Order: sequence, then C-alpha cells, then structure tokens
Amino acid sequence: MKRDVEVVTPEGVPLRFHLAGVGDRAGAFAIDFIIILVCSIGIALLATWATGGQAASWALAFAQLVIFAMQNFYFAWFEIRWLGSTPGKRRLGLRVIDRKGGQLTAGAVVARNFVRNVEVFLPLAVAAAPEQLWPDAPGWARLLAAGWTFVFLLMPLFNAHRLRIGDLVGGTLVVRIPRALLLPDVAGAPQAAELTFTDAQLDVYGIKELQVLEDVLRRAADPGGAALAARVADPIQKKIRWDGAPTPPVRFLTQFYAALRARLERRMLLGKRKADKFG
Repeated sequence: MKRDVEVVTPEGVPLRFHLAGVGDRAGAFAIDFIIILVCSIGIALLATWATGGQAASWALAFAQLVIFAMQNFYFAWFEIRWLGSTPGKRRLGLRVIDRKGGQLTAGAVVARNFVRNVEVFLPLAVAAAPEQLWPDAPGWARLLAAGWTFVFLLMPLFNAHRLRIGDLVGGTLVVRIPRALLLPDVAGAPQAAELTFTDAQLDVYGIKELQVLEDVLRRAADPGGAALAARVADPIQKKIRWDGAPTPPVRFLTQFYAALRARLERRMLLGKRKADKFG
C-alpha cells in the first residue's frame, strides 16, 4: 500500500510525495550491496594477481584501503553527487529528501550513513556468524544481543514514515522519484506573453519548482488558493529580482510558469536538465 507524506518547503508550499516501501528500500540496498561486494572482490583479486600473492605487498594494502573507503563512503558519495540517489535507489526510482523540505545537505547525507554499520552490517554479521562476535558468551546472551541488533535493522517496519535510524539522525525521508517529465501546461492555450523574463531569471529554478508552481496554480481557485499564490509569488519575485509592473499573484505565476516551462523544454532538447534550483 502506498503511503503519502506532505513536506512543506521553506517557502511554505506543501509538496506531496509517495513514501518508499520497505521492500523497495531493501531491494535498492541489495543492489548497492552487490555492487560493493563485486567491486571489493574484483579489487582484491586484481591486487593479488598484481603482487603474485605476496601478503605484505603495498598493492594489497592499497587495495584494502580502497575497499574500506568503498564500503564506508559508497552511499554518502552517491547520495551527495546524485541528489539523494545511489545506483540501487535510481534503479528502483527512489530518492532521499530533506524531511523539512529544504535542500538535502552533505551533512545530512553523511549523518544518515554514519550509523549504517550499526543498523545494517552489524545485524548481518550477527546473522552470519554470531560466534565470531561473542565467542565466550552463553547462548542466552548471544540471543539477547542478536535481538537487540535486529531492532535497528527492522526499525522501518515500526514507524509510519518508514524511517531507519539514519533517517532520524539525518532528518531525511526516502521517497519515490516523481516522474521527470514536464507536467501538462496549466497556463492554458498559447497566448501573447504580457510579462517578459530573462534567461537569467528563469534559470534560477528547475523542474522541481515548475511542479510546485503547477500545484499552486491548480489550487488557485480553491479556498485559500489566492493567498497561497501570493505567498509563493512574493519570494519568487525577490529571488529573480523582478522589477516589472505590479501584477496579481496568480497572473504573475501563470506567466512565469509558462516561461519557465518553455525555458526548461529548450534546455532539455539541448541535453541540459536542471532538476531544481540547487542543480
């Protein structure tokens, strides 16, 4: 069953996302784990072949360092570089976002992945070889410790937002990636533009903001819709340094939406995709 969550941006605009399911998150992690495992084995075999099996070789030491870095920084590196995605998450259409609607920061990404060893890899090690971790402990103590470690692994099953400990620490959510296609034009039939925007003004925002504008415009006729449009139009005008004639908020947003959509479409035809205002 799909669960929706509403995230309010710093501009006060509510956005609705589909939360990633536990199965989807587990599948994405499995893909990433297999990539890490295969690469680690490949690096180890390559280093062994290059040194003729000499255990004290510098090449093997370097390979161990690379494997350590890959195992500990793989997730954080990809999530920072790929706007909240890893190869596994991208394959299953998932993305990490900030729980408060702001920009996903490097600090949040590092924080959410810092505890992964305790959350995931320690329970897996317990499942694989508990006697190696507590060789002298009695059976009941091993069972109790194993149960405690699996509480961390199973945490997403016990909260509505499917949060793991890393999400709680980093203030993040894992959601389904909205379709990257530009949405239908809410500006209506083509009209002669009354407001003119420069490319520099339009390049301030991207596809994510375009989708926010569409949602605001669709709600303009609802109770409170005009007030919402005014709250959104004001920061946009300040952000792009708009110096045109005073314009009703809905009319301004409608024309800005149409101009932004046309600009993004032209850029996409040239292979230049701007995901959001931070991209």
